[in-house]
Amino acid sequence: MDELIGESIELVLSNFTVTLFVLGLVTAGIGMLRTRRRRGELRPVQVWGALLNHFLLLSVGVSYVYNFVMHSIFGDFTAQIIGWDQSPFQLEVAFASLGFAAVGFLAFPRRQHWMVKLAALLGPALFLWGAAGGHVYQILTAGNEAQGNSGSILYTDVLLPIVGFFFLWGYVTTWRREHEAIQQAVLVDVG
Repeated sequence: MDELIGESIELVLSNFTVTLFVLGLVTAGIGMLRTRRRRGELRPVQVWGALLNHFLLLSVGVSYVYNFVMHSIFGDFTAQIIGWDQSPFQLEVAFASLGFAAVGFLAFPRRQHWMVKLAALLGPALFLWGAAGGHVYQILTAGNEAQGNSGSILYTDVLLPIVGFFFLWGYVTTWRREHEAIQQAVLVDVG
């Protein structure tokens, strides 16, 4: 039993990007159920907003705090998992991650404008796509198949930003439709 628990913890932590993404979906779903129970309905903008906000909280905010801790405090271990030598650049990655986390937390509240949410997605997206390119380069040129260089981390480096932008698109689209409908209703009432 202890071995199973240990393996489960290792799986969750070594695939933290997937873990936090799934946790974001779960917490967004719980939030939507609570909203529906309280208000009796759930508008599309609320669905997209919940998905986006919990993505920002967990897949950006918490994920990059985790990345900060791993690259700063556990730098030797992290370098080993990625298949690289320890380097002073680990600390730079750590502090860049801390900056991404701060903006992710800042963008999380519902009241934040969608442009703040875009900013919170854009920096990590460019970082992750650049990292994915570096991972592919390492795989092709150095045969680096280490767990932190290939596998789930490589896939999430590519796919998570796309998911985040998809959530943002859904939120902005439904928000605009809702506000246009409100404006039309006001014009009808005035006219």
